Amino acid sequence: MKRTTEKLLKWYAEHARALPWRARPGERPDPYHVWLSEIMLQQTTVATVRKRFDDFIRRWPTVRALAEAPLEEVMAAWAGLGYYARARNLHKCARKVAHELGGEFPSTPEALRRLPGIGDYTAGAIAAIAFHHPAVAMDTNAERVIARLFAVTEPLPGCKPRLRTLAHELLPRHAPGNFAQALMDLGAIICTARNPACGLCPLMDDCAARKQGLAEELPRKQKNPPKPHREGKAFWIDRADGRVLLRRRPERGMLGSMVEIPSTGWDGAPPAFAGRTPFRLEFDRVRPDVRHTFTHFHLKLALYRLPEPLEVERARLLPLSPGWFWHPLEKLDTVGLPTVMKKAARLFLESG
Repeated sequence: MKRTTEKLLKWYAEHARALPWRARPGERPDPYHVWLSEIMLQQTTVATVRKRFDDFIRRWPTVRALAEAPLEEVMAAWAGLGYYARARNLHKCARKVAHELGGEFPSTPEALRRLPGIGDYTAGAIAAIAFHHPAVAMDTNAERVIARLFAVTEPLPGCKPRLRTLAHELLPRHAPGNFAQALMDLGAIICTARNPACGLCPLMDDCAARKQGLAEELPRKQKNPPKPHREGKAFWIDRADGRVLLRRRPERGMLGSMVEIPSTGWDGAPPAFAGRTPFRLEFDRVRPDVRHTFTHFHLKLALYRLPEPLEVERARLLPLSPGWFWHPLEKLDTVGLPTVMKKAARLFLESG
């Protein structure tokens, strides 16, 4: 085991990816950078986070700065990075660290897990990388490497505890952070999900899956049921002065707290104003429909728009609920629309 770990660490020292959130050799990792990058990387690619991480750091260079930022600004900056619940938890965590922990992140996985938005993997990664704590961080890359190295044929997610135990057997107490990042990089660069470059792998002589001809089959996964399909409608209501009607979604639920083009609850019901409208709104259908896939379902969103913008005085008669507002059309890209609504906005604008 020790020899295998030494090979992995030697390979990492020579081939580690240069990532903006990683400390350079000889530097001490910044816990804020480690935490922010790990939250961003959940269900998001390294290529995407690489572009967005520096923007966040320039805007909010410390956890205290992020804690003091308005939630709406953080949510808008998060657009395109996946689940918006993570952005809300990011802000909650920053506020807790800044206001209750003196601006310092805790150093152990147990304490880190008590913070909003931090689960087992993220806690292990922060503890190992930022604080040199002997913790295992098992992301999908690490799981793939360990499953192949030990030829674990039990499918995920059932085999996760065994993979963690096996990784602990390899964990070097003197370099837990480098070990965690080495597993990540090996899985991302060489031990890839498809067509792994086994001939270039520093662990090829130790890999049980390679010896058994199973490398490309592992890790096995339980088959997921097909994603359900849902449908809804979105409505483009604009004014003659160049403003469009938007609303902020409820904090809980899909796309919580995000701004959207008024839409149904994806069950076909029209969006409700605060009360009965003083005049009838007639909409034209816009083609094509928006199609978007979320983690758990596929969505088809039919689009409807007013034939002509509303006169300003007439628009003011609409009894709007809290969270509804008129926004300048030329500043639509600053409001932080989620991806599905950006698709809808583009089609609405092209149709006009």
